[in-house]
Amino acid sequence: LPGLHVFAIAFALEVSVGKTNTVMALNNSNVLLPCTFTTCIGFQDLVFTWYFNSTELIYHGKIKSKATEPTLVSRNPRVEFVGSTTKKDNNISIVLSNVEFSDAGKYTCHVKNPKERNAQHNATIFLTVVHKMVETDNTVTLIIVGVVGGLIGLLILFMLIKRVVLFIIKKTQDGKKECLVSSSGNDNTENGLAGSKAEQKAPPKA
Repeated sequence: LPGLHVFAIAFALEVSVGKTNTVMALNNSNVLLPCTFTTCIGFQDLVFTWYFNSTELIYHGKIKSKATEPTLVSRNPRVEFVGSTTKKDNNISIVLSNVEFSDAGKYTCHVKNPKERNAQHNATIFLTVVHKMVETDNTVTLIIVGVVGGLIGLLILFMLIKRVVLFIIKKTQDGKKECLVSSSGNDNTENGLAGSKAEQKAPPKA
């Protein structure tokens, strides 16, 4: 039973890096390494750390409580904290600036919560650094080209539809003009008839 109790406590704290644990970054760009944590019973004096390839500590932070934002203990100069813990998600994401090829590897987001009898949990992201996004995967390139081609096709189709619609609107407006001309013609005829009736009525008065 005590073993089961500890097992349950261990699973109360969860750390997540999102739906996918792989991130691709362009050389010399900045890359976001996402991480959030959840805990059933809350947290107190929580400690979180980011490691590169399991050994190199690149960010170390502490969070006193849910009402306070994390405080920095130590960090790599190229790492910036971009998360927030006072909002809905306990976000402890970081941004790695000016990514180099040597930065490719495993990044581990580790959380320790003293309030849960020092329960610990971590999640891992694998970072790939590329020279050009296009050269990484031909399938992705083909998909991108296909999507771009499809968008151009849709744009051409939209332009054609727009021209057809404008043509129809113009024809309709022309039709309305014709209707107005014919109705005004009828008015003139009526006026003419009225005029002729007036002329016919005029002689008896004279």
